[in-house]
Formats: sequence, structure tokens, C-alpha cells
Amino acid sequence: MYAVIFGKNPQLSRAEFYAFIRRFDLRVKVVEESRNWVVFESRKKVEHLFRRLGGSLKLVRVVGGGEAAVGELEYAKLFTVSIYGRGDWKLWRKLGSEIKRHFKNHGPAKFFKPARTHAMPAELILKGFPETKDFVFLFGDNLWVGETIEVADPFELKKLDVERPIQRPMLSIPPRLARIMVNLTELPSGNFLDPFCGIGTIVQEFVLQGLNAYGSDSNPRAIHGAKENLKWLKKEFRTKRSAHFEVCDARKLKKCFRIKFDAIVTEPYLGEPLKYNPSKGEAVQMANKLDRFYYQVFDSFSDVLKRKGRVVFVFPAYKLRGGGIYRKDRKWLEKLGFEVLGRYTDFEERHRVVRDIHVIRFRG
Repeated sequence: MYAVIFGKNPQLSRAEFYAFIRRFDLRVKVVEESRNWVVFESRKKVEHLFRRLGGSLKLVRVVGGGEAAVGELEYAKLFTVSIYGRGDWKLWRKLGSEIKRHFKNHGPAKFFKPARTHAMPAELILKGFPETKDFVFLFGDNLWVGETIEVADPFELKKLDVERPIQRPMLSIPPRLARIMVNLTELPSGNFLDPFCGIGTIVQEFVLQGLNAYGSDSNPRAIHGAKENLKWLKKEFRTKRSAHFEVCDARKLKKCFRIKFDAIVTEPYLGEPLKYNPSKGEAVQMANKLDRFYYQVFDSFSDVLKRKGRVVFVFPAYKLRGGGIYRKDRKWLEKLGFEVLGRYTDFEERHRVVRDIHVIRFRG
């Protein structure tokens, strides 16, 4: 039995998790789930697949339920305790003391207590204290006890972002989100296109996942940057996979590509950077203006997508001046033969434009 601990956007991470298990046909049986985690049984081992998840922090091997399950934990000289579903300092220390008493007959054990946190960050597990075992307690309808066996590698994601030769910090999608969006397609293989590829963040993820990777952009300089970044990726990550790039207007894709795609994953132009949070009227006006462009883009998608092909597309939503978020419904998608399967928001506090991520199927 396993548990996955979700990241900073639990709703999006949960959607990715369920898309991921369908993508790789994992035959998972969910035992219990909470806002920040899910406990499940799987017929297949999932350890080797975990790092393909972009929105989850830890994979836990669950040893049992209830506090008595502490007796099932394997001895460690140095350990820490992560608790989810509770934020009780005294409980955290109590659980650590119980583990020490359990280990007393096996040998000396030290309870590592990172300051001001009840959950061991992945950075410490990977870099600071890789020999430390992270024992996990999940508090929901039941108490589940386990040990962290895999963690998301924040250093790899940071490297993909800030160490590549060509960067556009304010414009590029985070590698974490690129990975999530690829998983949301639910497709394990095929031809994948990013028609607004910029310097190639999403195309990089196609390549890392062994997919047939294609990218296009109307800006020749962006395509040059994407090619330079791909050269760096192949060297640094020792992948033999490559990608095909074209300078192309996303509204005229059939002029640039003669193949049909299984999936399109992309973040398009989201409008001019905002200096303030708009009113609802201003947000409606901006969304309607961009939709005239997006309509033409999706019309072009219909020329190059296979029947039942998937699109994961970022539309803009807006944090409003008076509070709340404006998210537009786009009924014109159905007119063009597209069906919305899911919608999820993702944003950083420094941005006023919210990513409204749509998972879409082309009916053909």
C-alpha cells in the first residue's frame, strides 16, 4: 500500500494523480484520501514512475493503520517525523518519542527535528540529510503510518528552469507545471505538439518523457532559443531523444505540419502584463479580446489533431480588484468540435493573471 503527498496546489495535484494512474494503467484502488494526500493500493510497483509526477511531493510506503503500526517501522539510526492532517507540535514530539522507544531494542536512534516544521521538506531529504528516514503519519478518517521512499527532486526542476542557456523568467511556464500538463493528457505515447513553445519548456518535458516531440512558435528568436535549450538538455540529461521545431503561426498549423497529433499541450499568449487587479468588466473585456485569437487557434488545432486527441491549454483568468477570480466559460469550443473534460487553476501570488488550465478532447 502506498500514499502520495500532494504539493502546493492540491486540487491540481489530485487531478494529475488520477490522470497519471489512467495514463500508465496502474489499476489503483483508493483506500482513503484527504485534501493533501491519497492512500491507495496498486497491483504494479509505482516507485520508478513517481518522479514523472510534477505536482506531488512524496511517495510513502504505508506499513499499517493506527498508532500500533509504529511497531512495523524499520529501524533507523537517524529519523524524522512528518505529520499531515494535524499541526500539533506536542503530537509531533510524542510520535517521535514513541518511535525512539520502539527502536530501543534495535540500537541507538536520534530523532531529527527540523525547526518550525511538522513535515520534512524534500530538499533536506535529498541534500541535507539523505541518510535520514522520514516516517509519515497521515491523519484523516483513519491514521496511516508509513515511510517516505521517493521524493520529488526540486533541484532537477530548478536545473531545468534556471541552468539552461536561454531563459525568459517572466514568460516561461514552470517545469513543474509542464510536467503536470503532460500527465493531464492521459496519453503514455504519441506525437505531442506545443504550438506556443517559446524557449521550449514544455517540449523539454516531451523529450524527457520519451514522447515524439514537436514545437512551434511565430517568433524565430524563440525557436532558436528552444533549439539551444534542447542541445543543453540532451547533454545534461543524457537523452538521445530530439524534437522537431518550426517557425509557425499557431492559427495556420496545417501549413507547417503534415502529421496528425495525439496531443497538444501549451500555454499561449495570455495578454499584456497587468499592473493592477482589474474590475470584472475589465476582465471580461480582456478575455473577449483574447478569445477572438484563441478561436482561430482552436480552429487550426482541428486541422492537425487526431480524432479524440487531447488538448491541455492554459486560458487566462483574472484576480479581481474587489476579490475573487473571473473565469470565462467558452461555449465556442463545442462549436469547433471540442469537449472540456476538466478545469483547474494555478497561480503565483506575484501574478495577477491566473492560469485556467483546461483539459479538452477533440471529438473530430
